[in-house]
Amino acid sequence: SLIYLTVQTRDQQSMGILKVDSDTGSIEEIYRWSDKYWVEIITGAPKIIGEQIITVEDRNDARSLVIDNQPISGDDLQVRSLINCNKQGVLAAVSANPLEQHIMHFDFDGVRTPFTEGTGIHDAVSNGALTVIQSRNMDVHGVKTIILAEGSPISEIQDHSEKPNISLNINFHRLGENKIESVVLLPQNHDGTSPIPVLLDPYGGPHAQRVRCAQVLFGVSQWFADQGFAVIVSDGRGTPGRSPAYEREIYGDLATAALKDQIVALSEAAEIYTYLDLGRVGIRGWSFGGYLAALAVLRRPDIFHAAVAGAPVTDWKLYDTHYTERYLGHPEHNPENYENTNLCNEAYKLENPLLLIHGLADDNVVAAHTFQLSQALLEAGKPHEVLPLSGVTHMTPQETVAENLLRIQLRFLQKSLGIDNEGDK
Repeated sequence: SLIYLTVQTRDQQSMGILKVDSDTGSIEEIYRWSDKYWVEIITGAPKIIGEQIITVEDRNDARSLVIDNQPISGDDLQVRSLINCNKQGVLAAVSANPLEQHIMHFDFDGVRTPFTEGTGIHDAVSNGALTVIQSRNMDVHGVKTIILAEGSPISEIQDHSEKPNISLNINFHRLGENKIESVVLLPQNHDGTSPIPVLLDPYGGPHAQRVRCAQVLFGVSQWFADQGFAVIVSDGRGTPGRSPAYEREIYGDLATAALKDQIVALSEAAEIYTYLDLGRVGIRGWSFGGYLAALAVLRRPDIFHAAVAGAPVTDWKLYDTHYTERYLGHPEHNPENYENTNLCNEAYKLENPLLLIHGLADDNVVAAHTFQLSQALLEAGKPHEVLPLSGVTHMTPQETVAENLLRIQLRFLQKSLGIDNEGDK
């Protein structure tokens, strides 16, 4: 019997498919693809259907569905994942622009059959015969779940989730020469003229988007806006869904372009919303966003006057090998990439308030990241605050902890930016 294996070189610039005969032990490489930066691993790919090899590869400026080394999905789509592959073709999640995601079927000649319509984010699972599609958008709260048999709807699962008591006051923008996908959220009661402090609320790194057409993404940002901030959320270079080239802008340096794009988004937003108070700018983020928040206040205290860094990576040598080496290379071959992105090396620059928050049970970004930066700040004589969370992992699922954590961040930002905290909601 045959076993197929997908293998990747440590530098992640080459991937191959091996055919293994489990009876004889013979191994044959049947396909290989490569990239001078890295080969992205895509959920659901590769697949072998009969004699056909199905992969997702970066060709031209698109992440393409490739069958037997021929791209068939066109340069207008970014393939996000493969949902199901069979003899009839491939069901995939695709994006024509970063804000949306649709479910589409391709036959082996590249003929497209859309399974979803209307703006929004559509996800799916399928076994070929039965498909379940979940859809979210900016118009309707919650998620719409449709069950299809042989491509035709047969049932819908109702969403009875509670509607948040937050109303979004949100505008989408493409900011700067890179057309950075961004949103600006404002307080419901702002008069459109009086100066308002600013809070950047990014993730801003690989493998995650914050700016997409789904209401569920913006509840926390709107809550901060309702406390009296103009909140800006931007997906700068390195974030997915737009093009392979846009993701690769951070190759060798996870700091510079990611931070620059947050600054560009801020200054461009201030051109549109002239009442933004650039003398009172805070930034908050979690995980890569935490790294970005700490980086911002360390490198650009002239722009960022306070930062909340939740579960931040502070030294990329301490983070997952496969993830980090994709972007920064082998630490022995490219030590400068690690030195140039290590926040501890810049601890001496801290001038403005910084709050570090970290779950002690975090097994993704381990708490040593925060403790190491705190030690470097202490040794540099730089006052800062650290909030360790006992029993909390990388994200904070406990409802009471999550709510109180938001309030602690709010009060820190208000205090640090000199904002009157009367009337917190």
